[in-house]
Amino acid sequence: MPEQALAGAADTVRVREFCDARWESDVLPLVQEHIRVPAVSPAYDPDWEARGDLDRAVEVTASWLRDVPLPGLRVEVLRAPGRTPLLFFEIPGEGAHAGETALFYGHLDKQPEGDGWTEGRTAWEPVFDGTRLYGRGGADDGYALPAAVTAVRALAEQGAARPRCVGVFEAGEESGSPDLGHWFARLAPRIGEVGLVVCLDSGAGDYERLWLVTSLRGACGGTLDVRVLGDGAHSGDAGGVVPSSFRVLRQLLDRLEDGATGRLRPDALHCEVPDERRAQTRAAAALLGEQVWGRFDWYGNTSPVTRDPAELLLDRAWRPSLEVTGADGLPPVASAGNVLRPHTRVKVSLRLPPTVDSAAALAEVGRILGTDPPYGASVRFTPDRVLADGWHAPAEEPWLGEALSAASRACFDGADVARIGQGGTIPLMGKLTGQFPEAQFLACGVLGPGANAHGPNESLHVPYARRLTASMSLTLNAYALRSRVPQQVRPPVPAA
Repeated sequence: MPEQALAGAADTVRVREFCDARWESDVLPLVQEHIRVPAVSPAYDPDWEARGDLDRAVEVTASWLRDVPLPGLRVEVLRAPGRTPLLFFEIPGEGAHAGETALFYGHLDKQPEGDGWTEGRTAWEPVFDGTRLYGRGGADDGYALPAAVTAVRALAEQGAARPRCVGVFEAGEESGSPDLGHWFARLAPRIGEVGLVVCLDSGAGDYERLWLVTSLRGACGGTLDVRVLGDGAHSGDAGGVVPSSFRVLRQLLDRLEDGATGRLRPDALHCEVPDERRAQTRAAAALLGEQVWGRFDWYGNTSPVTRDPAELLLDRAWRPSLEVTGADGLPPVASAGNVLRPHTRVKVSLRLPPTVDSAAALAEVGRILGTDPPYGASVRFTPDRVLADGWHAPAEEPWLGEALSAASRACFDGADVARIGQGGTIPLMGKLTGQFPEAQFLACGVLGPGANAHGPNESLHVPYARRLTASMSLTLNAYALRSRVPQQVRPPVPAA
């Protein structure tokens, strides 16, 4: 056995070669098969249990996992009536001490198909062009489990040190993880103490280096319904007499958002940005420049809200934003007659800064919208039942920073690791931080430029995913080696 393997340190070249080969032969075919399963999350499919697609998505991945040649690998699918299934795995460590566990998290449910896919691409049939794999759920985030297991296997193949690894892959993340608390309570004794949490369901600033995600925004929202009449009326008769429900709606939303700038007005929706995160944001902005806004499919002459990349990154990660994601009461343009409509109802979605309490924010939004309605109109705000707090990563220990830097340089042609806050939401992250207060967090992902998760043409940048897999493997190795240091310096126990 090579000296490196005896010492426990992984051979970097062998790790990269192994991960590249397994992606070609094992991982890519599994992700393609996963894309073919229309495993729409329960929030968007009330008949999910009868339809069985979530069970099928979990079983496809579990079947693949059961065939992975890893000594001691245990695989279990947890099911219960009315609850989304969960896939759990456990892999013993090599040379790691008791209690040193790495926890992998990801999900197998998906957003709905949606519209706007380019001709020749669909949500449920994978298309691989040699670089990008198109299809719903590949990048978000069906690739995560096979990538995690491949990272562990790359170490096992050469006898390198690795921690005990457990994996929790749910089927309800896109619905706010309603069943995850139940499953975690059941699994807690088997998971044990965790020293490293690895989440692969996030993003990257570009595909040129390893990106560490340092924060995630929270989310809340609800339905705002404005009614001014029992029945619609001729606009020539009622216009100017009856206030438009759309105008009342605009006034209400203007209480939340400055229409000229997009800044949300209530102080309760904002927080202070830590100095360290500002500095990391400036560094990321210097690397990305115009890529911060260039990653989007702009139409016509539309421009970003500012061309300062640092401010845009702060807007996306540390400031609240509002979007109207749906509407009722508005007929299609082709059949819209000259009627003053009786009501307008919209779905309001808010993204919240990482450290803002989502329940308190939602209560404040409801108070603002429901107080003293214009013209005494009937206004009803119905909060969503699903809401989520954001997440701010705990302080990074030196070993993790050094490991990530070395892994990025080894796997990305000398490019160092970079850090970025993301605007998306992963409800579990804050809960895990509370559950494992001493753990380090490795949050990362493949949702970089062009990935377009949740939208048309969602795609997985396969070359980046391969390098991310190898980087993760080297970081696991560093974690296992780092844990040996106290044992090496501990003085001998005196003889009795």
